[in-house]
Amino acid sequence: MHRILFLGEGTSDEGIAVHVERIAEGCGLDVALTVPDLGLLPLKDRTVRGKLEAVMTLGATFDLVVVHRDSDNVDRREREQEIREAVEIAVPECPHVAVVPVKMTEAWLVLDEVAIRSVAGNPGGRMSLGLPGPREAERIADPKAVLREALVAASGLTGRKRTIFQRGFSHQRRQLLERLDHNGAVQHLPSWRTFVDDLQNAFAALG
Repeated sequence: MHRILFLGEGTSDEGIAVHVERIAEGCGLDVALTVPDLGLLPLKDRTVRGKLEAVMTLGATFDLVVVHRDSDNVDRREREQEIREAVEIAVPECPHVAVVPVKMTEAWLVLDEVAIRSVAGNPGGRMSLGLPGPREAERIADPKAVLREALVAASGLTGRKRTIFQRGFSHQRRQLLERLDHNGAVQHLPSWRTFVDDLQNAFAALG
């Protein structure tokens, strides 16, 4: 049993942990995944290093650390370096995988029209959602806004019901993340392929 720590940017990103487990299963690896509730830990700051140091005060040990951080408006290589340096300080000598969607995790989610309509509660809807293709998804300035608008459009709701629906975005996003189809359009995104390849290589090294 290999002990894996998953550290996301926020609670709605914990859906990525589901895919860490699925990829481990595909590699024939038996893993125990820890997804800490950072709200219960004494954080000095909310940097990757600060979060890792808070987790490590619990005294646990891990065979692999998986850290998620959106690239936002910086080069993904800067994020990878940020994560690498944080792990080297907080969890020395522990291998790690950096999960860096470009520009936001929502870029992985805007490609699955069927899933969006389903999560919106209107799977048979026909209204246009204005979703991008794989070539555009990682170039969108604000994929989170695109996803929000697509979910609202897919719901077909108006008035008060529409307003209430919009408040559930965090939950809807998490559902979409957990349902992400490894064999769907997301497999064409470079940042997703890097995530899968890096994780498979890390699991192979663990044996």
